[in-house]
Amino acid sequence: MIMNMPYQMPYRKRIPYGMMNFVDVREDDCYFVDKTVFIPALEAANKFFFFIRPRRFGKSLTLTMLQHYYDVLDKGHFEKWYGGLYIGQHPTPERNSYLVISLDFAEVLAEIDNYHSSLDAYCDTEFRSFCRRYADYLPAGILEELSLKEGAVEQLSFLHKRCAEAGRQLYLFIDEYDHFTNKILSEPACLNDYKTETHGTGYLRSFFDTVKAGTDSSIKRVFVTGVSPVTMDDLTSGFNIGTNYSLSPEFNELVGFTEEDVRAMLDYYATTCEFHHTTDELIAIMKPWYDNYCFAKQSFGRTTLYNSNMVLYFVDNYIRCGCEVPDNMIEENIRVDYNKLRMLIRKDREFAHDASLIQTIVQQGYITGNLKTGFPAEQITDPDNFVSLLYYFGMLTIDGTVEGDVKLSIPNQVVREQIYSYLLATYEENGLEAPSREVRQQYKGMAFRGLWQDFFTYTADCIKTYSSQRDKQKGEAFVHGFTLAMTAQNPFYRPVSEQDTQEGYVDLFLKPLVETYPDMKHSYVIELKYAKSKESAERVYQLRQQAIKQVSRYASSDTIQTNIGHTQLHKIVVVFHGVDMAVCEEIFGASADGFHPLVLH
Repeated sequence: MIMNMPYQMPYRKRIPYGMMNFVDVREDDCYFVDKTVFIPALEAANKFFFFIRPRRFGKSLTLTMLQHYYDVLDKGHFEKWYGGLYIGQHPTPERNSYLVISLDFAEVLAEIDNYHSSLDAYCDTEFRSFCRRYADYLPAGILEELSLKEGAVEQLSFLHKRCAEAGRQLYLFIDEYDHFTNKILSEPACLNDYKTETHGTGYLRSFFDTVKAGTDSSIKRVFVTGVSPVTMDDLTSGFNIGTNYSLSPEFNELVGFTEEDVRAMLDYYATTCEFHHTTDELIAIMKPWYDNYCFAKQSFGRTTLYNSNMVLYFVDNYIRCGCEVPDNMIEENIRVDYNKLRMLIRKDREFAHDASLIQTIVQQGYITGNLKTGFPAEQITDPDNFVSLLYYFGMLTIDGTVEGDVKLSIPNQVVREQIYSYLLATYEENGLEAPSREVRQQYKGMAFRGLWQDFFTYTADCIKTYSSQRDKQKGEAFVHGFTLAMTAQNPFYRPVSEQDTQEGYVDLFLKPLVETYPDMKHSYVIELKYAKSKESAERVYQLRQQAIKQVSRYASSDTIQTNIGHTQLHKIVVVFHGVDMAVCEEIFGASADGFHPLVLH
């Protein structure tokens, strides 16, 4: 007799998507990318360690991994939590030898009118918990004594002094130390109040002065993380008690995933369910969206990093979708984070109006500058500082050097979408309407029916209308940037600007997302040319002829032919004469006879 056996799902490690606590990841038997290999290097580095990385890059998980490794109370869990990891086989002398104070400033209400009281309340809770947790290691009655101290500054001063008297060593971790900055500076009116809190006798300044004082007694190690160097420079004259390792090649890979990490993860999960794609195919899909971060000039060309949170999002959703590519390649929380950053970078008024630096990045494909390890808040609008801020936020990545300066480019499609959205937002603030439902239908028409004319007509009308309102916006950078920004809103394509092909560079290739939309039928390669308004019609004709030759060469390149899949490729030539679109046509052969442009008014 054959009995019906219940279906048993193959065992697989949990995907730690959204998880930030190391103990939870290990206790729940989650897949863990081992970063413990960096612990010996961290111990050999300066004892006061400052480290900046973009949001959702794995900083908090790495921080909790370090906290439990060094916590004296977690010695009995070492084998359970660290066994099988690099550090489990190669423990360091300092493991499980500290009393740990862990502060997450993201939990402090970052409003200028109540920041002082909120910091006091948060630290009071954490410091009381510290006293209770380490009661056996601290002098009797320390909790009662702490209760008599007023505020975070006085309490921290008391704790580090009492720990020194007891012969105990402290390891202080501060996560999102700059949460206050990123919140306050998003409100233009708050800059003066921010200066009050971070300079002179300001409360936040006093707190970090106390941290510095504590390093002469019981605070033996400090690990501080955030997304910007702005606050630390204001608070401590450039964090003069420690070292900023954010640009160090030694710690380039401390957070984030290498391609080797991603491949190993995909290979593992492929053994637990029936993948519909090979690892190579999935890497080809993920790489343009999540890869290409480099955080040290010396590391360029050796390795690139994937955004770890986005990789986990993709793998989790891929498996949940029956091993099919998710419809949305961008996690919604990422969009929220970039919206927050957008508010901060609008501190630069001229930039908010003219979007000059972003336009340069979009049109040129990169920008050069000197990466700053710190600068005060009032100097954010300085070009080098502003470019550095975009880099620290993860909106730019190191892409080599140009004439001695660091070359910075947009790392991937996730960020590119956010930058293009930012451009459109600045235009909308100055009177341009956001893409309507009609435009969204135009996007569908391009992808599924090969109807592209209405979209370009609409874009040209917007350029003409908006440019007439702001003379500064006129020019090639504006036309190119605006067209890219509008095109990037099309959900059916990955827009690739300045795509390197065997034949040179193409202005814009709309790579069809056939993995997500298998029934789409059309793709586009677009050559965009610009003639100044004072130039002649003959010049327009010359640019059109150049564009025809270039777009035909680009279209036949292996790079583009490989990426169009089963879609029909359309070769589109666009020439602007000032803010007027003088030519907009599809090229069906390698050349075109005569001058028969589509003139749009």
